[in-house]
Amino acid sequence: MVTLEQVEELRKKANISYDEAKKALEETNGDILEAIINLEKQNRIEPPKGGGYYSTKNIQKNNDDCDEGNSKGESKQNDGASFGELLGRFLKWCRKIIAKGNINNLEVRKDDNKVMAIPVTILALLLIFMFWITIPIMIVGLFFGYKYMFSGPDLGKENVNRAMDSVADMAENLKKEVKGEKSNGKNSDN
Repeated sequence: MVTLEQVEELRKKANISYDEAKKALEETNGDILEAIINLEKQNRIEPPKGGGYYSTKNIQKNNDDCDEGNSKGESKQNDGASFGELLGRFLKWCRKIIAKGNINNLEVRKDDNKVMAIPVTILALLLIFMFWITIPIMIVGLFFGYKYMFSGPDLGKENVNRAMDSVADMAENLKKEVKGEKSNGKNSDN
């Protein structure tokens, strides 16, 4: 016999009407998983994208399955992802970010000649672990006429490098102002 809870659960999982859910469950003697598979075979519902899965675990809203500290009677829900799966996804994301950082570079230039190029991954590590050395060296480099620009498929964009050029131009203007104030238009050797 098919219960209302089974019909409701199938209806939610398969996004079908009550009538369709009841009929599918009656055909499978109340087996929700088999009903979903049959609906997919009949092309009445779409299979999950990316090889996903359905869970037929019955989540009940009664006090038998409640958390001890929960006084409202709500049940604990499992999203289906284990710690290992989440860790695997995170590590895959990290590998992807590191790979992007390795194909994009920060170029140090002086007078339109490339002095050196370092991968963005190395730059990020330097900024994280040695920012008190890296930032001052980069700022001092601006005052000695060095310019920084990004190159690569992801960061070699014109707007990113335009911002880097404007910072270099500001440093050059500041350097000229400081020189102008010290000499006041006169040679300091006199």
